[in-house]
Amino acid sequence: EKFHYKFKFIGWYGQEWIAEDSYEEWVDGVTQFDRYLFNRSQHYKVYEKLGAHIIEKDGKKGVYFSLWAPNAERVSVIGNFNSWDGRKHLMSFFEDSGVWGLFIPGLKEGEIYKFEIKSKSGELLEKADPYASYAELRPKTASVVYTLNDYKWKDDKWIDGRTKRDLLGQPMSIYEVHLGSWMRMPEENNRFLTYKELADKLIPYVKECGFTHIELLPIQEHPFDGSWGYQVTGYFAPTSRFGKPDDLQFFIDKCHKENIGVILDWVPGHFPKDKHGLINFDGTALYEHADPRKGEHMDWGTKIFNYGRMEVKNFLISNALYWIDKFHFDGLRVDAVASMLYLDYSRKEGEWVPNQFGGRENL
Repeated sequence: EKFHYKFKFIGWYGQEWIAEDSYEEWVDGVTQFDRYLFNRSQHYKVYEKLGAHIIEKDGKKGVYFSLWAPNAERVSVIGNFNSWDGRKHLMSFFEDSGVWGLFIPGLKEGEIYKFEIKSKSGELLEKADPYASYAELRPKTASVVYTLNDYKWKDDKWIDGRTKRDLLGQPMSIYEVHLGSWMRMPEENNRFLTYKELADKLIPYVKECGFTHIELLPIQEHPFDGSWGYQVTGYFAPTSRFGKPDDLQFFIDKCHKENIGVILDWVPGHFPKDKHGLINFDGTALYEHADPRKGEHMDWGTKIFNYGRMEVKNFLISNALYWIDKFHFDGLRVDAVASMLYLDYSRKEGEWVPNQFGGRENL
């Protein structure tokens, strides 16, 4: 897809660049301007650039992969297409931004992949794609090439009506639900219902009970069922436990057609230590604080995001907008807010570091 843009930008190499009514390919790799915005936490649709995206380059269709790993010695794309050999598809490094990129012709939708990252110390890490929109069903952990733009939404009336309704002046009753616990199929080995099956069963139940909204407990991809989704490894991927991403889009679309709003339980406060996830991503504490007094949740055994790093802020802000943009969620319920606001959250004296003014607030 293409978009019009009109702006005046001063600063690169001391020159002035003016572009009016021009076009830029939104899917043609990661441009210098993309990287500039990302490094300043201002690229709110960075999920359309980083990750894996099907494009056509030089007349050939394939997948463009990109990844932020500024401290890596080497990064490569691995998958069945190269026998998971990190020596075959090495990515190029953009030194201005810490981003790596590679176009691999011939790859298609549904391809599974990971990134092999060689750290400065020589350690080889296999990481899932932080920006992947789909992932393998646990216990497998690879990312899946998937295009989200194919679903044809039918909720225009609901979306338009959101701006006209007095949301604060009308009744609101929210049904909080974990999709994997609400109902099972005991006759089929007690399996989970799919997003589409839930659309047929959950929506009528919610309407009959008089609720106006459904709040989904975290459905971002997570490795451990027992966490109920609160320990996320795939921030941009709806969990494959219940189906494909477009099945979730179908579920939300049907909710809106039945005048039911949908809220996402969103977890920007911490992430788990699973090796394929964000921890020690490029051989360094990239997404988390290196100091355990700032970067470790002792109670939960998880890592705390480093909100002071621009690219981490961009990751989280764009993620919040992604669920509203691509999945039409009506709102976010933010989990564990107190743990983000206060440096001494669940910590004893000497286990936390005050801010620059000596206070407990996480500035």
